[in-house]
Amino acid sequence: MKILILKPSSLGDVVQALPVARLIKRSLPSAEIHWWLNRELVPLLEGDPDLTRVVPFDRVRWGRLEGLPLVISELRALRRERYDWVIDLQSLARSAVVSWLARGEFTIGLDDRREAAPAFFDVAVPRPGPRVHAVDWYLEVVRRLKIPVHFDFEWLPKRVAVAEAIRTRCPEPDAPWVALQPGARWMNKRWPVERFIDVARRLQTEHPGVRLAVLGGHSDQPMGAAIAAGGGAGVLDLTGRLSLPEMVEWIRLCRVMVTNDTGPMHVAAALGRPVVGIFGPTDPARTGPYGAGHQVFTSSLACAPCLRSKCHWSDPLGCLKETNPVQVADAVLMRLNAAR
Repeated sequence: MKILILKPSSLGDVVQALPVARLIKRSLPSAEIHWWLNRELVPLLEGDPDLTRVVPFDRVRWGRLEGLPLVISELRALRRERYDWVIDLQSLARSAVVSWLARGEFTIGLDDRREAAPAFFDVAVPRPGPRVHAVDWYLEVVRRLKIPVHFDFEWLPKRVAVAEAIRTRCPEPDAPWVALQPGARWMNKRWPVERFIDVARRLQTEHPGVRLAVLGGHSDQPMGAAIAAGGGAGVLDLTGRLSLPEMVEWIRLCRVMVTNDTGPMHVAAALGRPVVGIFGPTDPARTGPYGAGHQVFTSSLACAPCLRSKCHWSDPLGCLKETNPVQVADAVLMRLNAAR
C-alpha cells in the first residue's frame, strides 16, 4: 500500500493533520506514506518515523512561468509512484489538481466548498459542522478510510539529538519556562507587544524563578527585542534564531505557552503543553489549541470572530484588546502552580 498525503502548508495546519499519518501507519504498518510539503516546512517532517518520504513542493517556483518544466517533472514523478490512495487535506484548486494528476487508485479530500476542489475527488468529506475543529475534520477522513481513530500515538516524536542540544545551550534548562509567541501572519491576530511585556513582568513578580522564551521567525525579531528589553531579566529572545526542529524542542521544554492564533500554538497543543491563547478575528472552536488543559480568551464584540485578515472595526484590534494582561498572567500562573 502506497499513500500520498497532500498538506503542503501552513505550519499549524500540517501539525494538525499529522494524526492522519499516525493512524494510517498504526493500522497499516507496512504502508509507504509520502507527504507533499512546502519546501520551507520540510525540516518539520524530515526523518519522521511514520513517513517513507517527504516530497518537497516549491511554492514560489510553481507560481512562475519559468517554473513550468519543474512542475511537469514533479507531477510526472508523482504519477510514476502509482499511489493506492491520494489524500488531499488542503483541498484548494492547486492541491486538488495535483491529487487528480497523481492518478491514484482512490482519491479522497475535504469538501471545503472552495475552488471546486471536490470535483477532483472520488470521495469528498464535508465538515461535520460549521464549528467543528480542523483536527476532528481530518479524523473524519480517516474514518471514511475505515481506519480506527484513537490517540495512542506520539503526535510529534522527540528528536533526541536536537532536544539534548537545546538543553545544553539553554540557561537553566530545569527552570519553569514559559513560551511567548507574539507573532502571527495576520496583523489583526497580534495581541499588542506591550501586553506581552506586562505578562512577562507579572509572571516574574508572582512566580520567582520563572523564565520566558520569546519565539518567532525573523520577521518577529523587533517584537522579540522589545519584549526582552521591557519584560525583565528572565526573558530570553529566541526570535529568528531557531530552526523548526529546534523550535519544537524548545516548546517541549516549556511548561506553558502564551500565544496568538498561529502555527507554534498547534505545536504546543500537539506536545501536550497547556496553551493560553488570545483570539480576536478567528474562532478557537475551529482553529484553537486542540485537546484539554488550554484556556483561550475571546472577544464579546459583535464583529468577532470576523474571520478577516484586516480589521474594519472602529477601534482597530478592539477584539484583542479586550483581553488584559492580568487575565493572561493568572491563567499561566494557575498552570505553572498545577505543574509544580
